[in-house]
Amino acid sequence: MSFLAPVRAQGLPGDFVYLRDIDPSIIQDLRYATSNNFVGRPLAGYNAGECVVKREVGLRLKAVQQELAAQNLSLKMFDCYRPARASLDMVKWSQNGRETASERRYNPKIPKTELFRLGYIASRSQHSTGAALDLTLVDLKADNSAKYDPAKTYADCTAPVEARAPEGSVDMGTGYDCTDPKGHTAATSINAEQRAWRKRLVAAMARQGFVNYSKEWWHFSLPGAGGAAYDFPIQPRRN
Repeated sequence: MSFLAPVRAQGLPGDFVYLRDIDPSIIQDLRYATSNNFVGRPLAGYNAGECVVKREVGLRLKAVQQELAAQNLSLKMFDCYRPARASLDMVKWSQNGRETASERRYNPKIPKTELFRLGYIASRSQHSTGAALDLTLVDLKADNSAKYDPAKTYADCTAPVEARAPEGSVDMGTGYDCTDPKGHTAATSINAEQRAWRKRLVAAMARQGFVNYSKEWWHFSLPGAGGAAYDFPIQPRRN
């Protein structure tokens, strides 16, 4: 793949950083490093659940977090830099000819074979440049103790918050990675409180220059901060 940039043997390439080194207060739940995602297993290249971003992106996220902290809120990162091999892993998954009940939780109305054509999965993701993010908001005053249980059967991602898999965050109207019209940022099929949370997230990110992707309330990017796509694996952060 000619678009991949060269990588140094040790450490992070270019101006990539671990977000934890910029702002350790930002909550991280890197779902593609776990089995709690639409593929049902860790994706290729996710050797650690660490958010890696371009330095400028990290500094702007810190500014967002400082604003939110005054409101007893926090960012929660679901995905940051994504190795190019992970995007290809997603494409292969969508074409493997199988569709389990667990997978259908994330795309209840759209066959997985259609996800690529409809723009929910891409072979070349902006995440691989280090300038795109998946995230949500956490109300620090709320009870966020409920954890995902792989042995439990949950309703699909469009169901009421008490029936779908817990994410320890505010109710945005759907779960993360929900490939459904209700997951579109401006969806009118969610209630007023859920719309208000989405608007609050979009506004806080926009004040630091981040742009939302209209089909995914959780996806943001920082124009001009990207560049070449990378394929280095995400490794545990060294203390």
